[in-house]
Amino acid sequence: MTAQLVEAETGNHIWAERYDRDLIDMFGLQDEITEAVTIAVADAEQHRALRKPPSSLDAWGAYQRGLWHLSKASAEDNALAEKFFQRAIDFDPIFAGGYIGLAAALNRAGHLFRTRDLADAQIAQEALARRAVALDGGDAEARARLAIALHERGDREGAQAEAERALTISPNLADAHGALGVVLTFAGRPQEGLAALKTCIRLDPRSPSLVYRLRQIAVALYFSREYAAAVEAARQAIRSYPDRGYTVLAAALGQMGRTAEAREALEKAIEIAPGALDTFVRGAPAIRPEDHAHMLEGLRKAGWLG
Repeated sequence: MTAQLVEAETGNHIWAERYDRDLIDMFGLQDEITEAVTIAVADAEQHRALRKPPSSLDAWGAYQRGLWHLSKASAEDNALAEKFFQRAIDFDPIFAGGYIGLAAALNRAGHLFRTRDLADAQIAQEALARRAVALDGGDAEARARLAIALHERGDREGAQAEAERALTISPNLADAHGALGVVLTFAGRPQEGLAALKTCIRLDPRSPSLVYRLRQIAVALYFSREYAAAVEAARQAIRSYPDRGYTVLAAALGQMGRTAEAREALEKAIEIAPGALDTFVRGAPAIRPEDHAHMLEGLRKAGWLG
């Protein structure tokens, strides 16, 4: 079977693939093609939005442009993503996507980049996610974003319910699997969380959430006390996003007794991403006390003196 995706406006070929499978695996082939087409369409839509001057963007185009900037995972691009998502809302106040995207961008501004007060960003994220759900209760992405917002304020039961609701609506939505993976990882079920996080990345390997998911895989492995695997996962996160992953890398190396490497990773964490270190050191409603103590133990073995 040969599958082909063509942009109707221009006639340009977007994607094509030839599949040679046994007939008994037709349903698996359908799923494989669906995933590939979904990723290709999302990528094509972002590029189509980028070809347009900002003055000609509509709500959908502004939303796609916001997603493109969000995927870059830098403070400058995140600020631009905020502007485009707000523009999507201004163009169409009942388009849920604008609120979902803005919630994600504000969450990063508070967590990753510290360009906004964390508490204020979390409150705004939840309000925007709830607005998106109110606009369209059947929007799985809105439910997944609300799951993340509830998780961050420590409402594990509510967060899991929203993530599962999102998966009921859209079983192949990467962000829904990602949200469930985060909730399970921090709820004392890291192996289940790890499986969901890996599914998230498999379904959408270019998702704007990848900057979080790669690091969360390392955290899930650390919480599972699989320290060598956590080290490799953290290094993979760092290879993709050079300023993310050093905190869990330092803790895992510390637990393995690789003191010199652990100290070096800790120094990098303090230098490059002090916000990520602060989150683990200070603790947060989303982190169980026993997991917090476990992370601090690894950081102390890495040389942290707090």
